[in-house]
Amino acid sequence: MKPHSPAWWIASGFGSGAAPTAPGTAGSLVGLAIGAALLPISPALVAAAILIACAGGLWAIHAATGQAMLGHAAADHDDPGWIVIDEIAGQMIALLALHRLSLTGAALAFALFRLFDITKPGPIGWADRQGGAVGIMADDILAGLAAAAIIFAAQKATLI
Repeated sequence: MKPHSPAWWIASGFGSGAAPTAPGTAGSLVGLAIGAALLPISPALVAAAILIACAGGLWAIHAATGQAMLGHAAADHDDPGWIVIDEIAGQMIALLALHRLSLTGAALAFALFRLFDITKPGPIGWADRQGGAVGIMADDILAGLAAAAIIFAAQKATLI
């Protein structure tokens, strides 16, 4: 890791991954803030930010850690805690399911995303075990999609 290189800044979520405790939660809060700022303007802006975070994250993780795009790194932990660009992208995916931004919806998107990101059920855990930059990004993308699916269904049922 080369702290303060462009790749480090992107992979660490603009430095939020350097939080002394719960860096994943700090990164998720950055994603929540970005998504909440963009969603009222246009869901397309959130989608664009997700694509930028995913593409930039893949490059930055590879550049900052030397990990292969796919497969396990020869040394070091495959998903260092300071890498949170994946949480930023996943959190924005969860927010994208909201028909309109509300405090309740944002709180639900945050809580569901963190639940799936931490517990890693089913395919989320499988993606996490794939290693490399793709594995680091994929589990959070799936966690965001799982949270979004629940939010979408709750809105259809008029629960939120």
